[in-house]
Amino acid sequence: MMMRRPVLIVLLFILFILEGTIVPWLIPGAWQSRIVPNLVYIVILFVSIYNHRHTALVLGIVFGMLHDIVFYGQIMGTYSFAMGFSAYFMGFVFQTPRAPMPIMMTVILLGSLLLDSTLFGIYTIFQMNHTTYDWALVHHILPDLFVHFVFGLIIYVPLRSQLEKISKLNQKENAA
Repeated sequence: MMMRRPVLIVLLFILFILEGTIVPWLIPGAWQSRIVPNLVYIVILFVSIYNHRHTALVLGIVFGMLHDIVFYGQIMGTYSFAMGFSAYFMGFVFQTPRAPMPIMMTVILLGSLLLDSTLFGIYTIFQMNHTTYDWALVHHILPDLFVHFVFGLIIYVPLRSQLEKISKLNQKENAA
């Protein structure tokens, strides 16, 4: 039972590696500048709902910093802040321990929208983005929402069951 937490971290690292290696091959060439799937973030959203929002905050900060270092080195800390903040906020707003699928898919859509909008706002404030929000919404944010939604549907059942087991394990440890 104690191996479940490290398995979650290993899963996040594997998804992080897949985001940079295999996923770009799956996206058509014309769409590669438009779609940037963030698979790690979707798993972190699951953690914020089914485990705890503080855990999701830490995971969002750590893996966001990895995104900043490996993929997006223009400003350090943007993904770290955006992933940590949005995962924590989604976990705070949707405090349902056994969220059904429609609620979790709503969390994925709203969380992905919040993440991309936060990143757009940060890049606009620092004048690194010269497009309008309407253009970014249609050309980047909505395609990302669709990919995140499909990925969330694919991993919903196995990830939910594993996170519920981790949550029960945490409750047993806290009771002891």
